[in-house]
Amino acid sequence: MSFSFWLKRFLTVFTLAFIILLVVNLVKQKPLPAAVAESALWAAIASSIFTATRVYCSRRGEHCALCGDTAETRSGAACPPKGDRQP
Repeated sequence: MSFSFWLKRFLTVFTLAFIILLVVNLVKQKPLPAAVAESALWAAIASSIFTATRVYCSRRGEHCALCGDTAETRSGAACPPKGDRQP
């Protein structure tokens, strides 16, 4: 898979994690600069681990059992029909 595929995946996970963590930190009434810094740090850590794990599994030929979550196996649908799933 191309570098752009993994970069898009990393940025998507980073953005979602950052938003969730920022909201949580703001609800906890942390100052905005501290909330942004902490959220960005933890979002980067979580996104790095997630993406590295998916790259590792992809290189070993292991794909998600429920969804075709890699570029080669993606068919446009979120999940294949139940009859197409393998146990």
